Amino acid sequence: MRPFLAGDKYSLMELIRDTPEFSPADLAVAEELLDCYLKESTRSGYHVYVLAADSRIRGYICYGPTPITEGAWDIYWIAVARGARGQGLGKSLLSFAEDRIRQAQGRLVLIETSSKPDYERTRSFYISQGYEVISRIPDFYAPGDDRLILWKKLK
Repeated sequence: MRPFLAGDKYSLMELIRDTPEFSPADLAVAEELLDCYLKESTRSGYHVYVLAADSRIRGYICYGPTPITEGAWDIYWIAVARGARGQGLGKSLLSFAEDRIRQAQGRLVLIETSSKPDYERTRSFYISQGYEVISRIPDFYAPGDDRLILWKKLK
């Protein structure tokens, strides 16, 4: 696990593009956050880390403190390369971020995701890591695509 570097951007964007759950609009936002981080590091409000093995990026996570809160943090993006899924890398990325958030006096973590069937695996992953769905906004992203907010209180 290491901080994201400018030289990682091409490989990381390839990984993100190869993540079937992400729409073209998702890709644009993910890239925008990476660019913000590269320009201003954590002053951007984002923390971006990559998980690399054999000189290849196998996954990444982007998270940051929720503005105007005391100790609330958001997980914005997490992705694992298709060929590396099911090996515990997502769990490692999420655990790493949670540990860093605790060190920064974070007390809870929020994750926003879609209710679309394509996201069932994603939702199951978060729930298996101790997250709970606490909010549903019907038809938020599009008709039939609800916004789900999951949370976890850190100990």
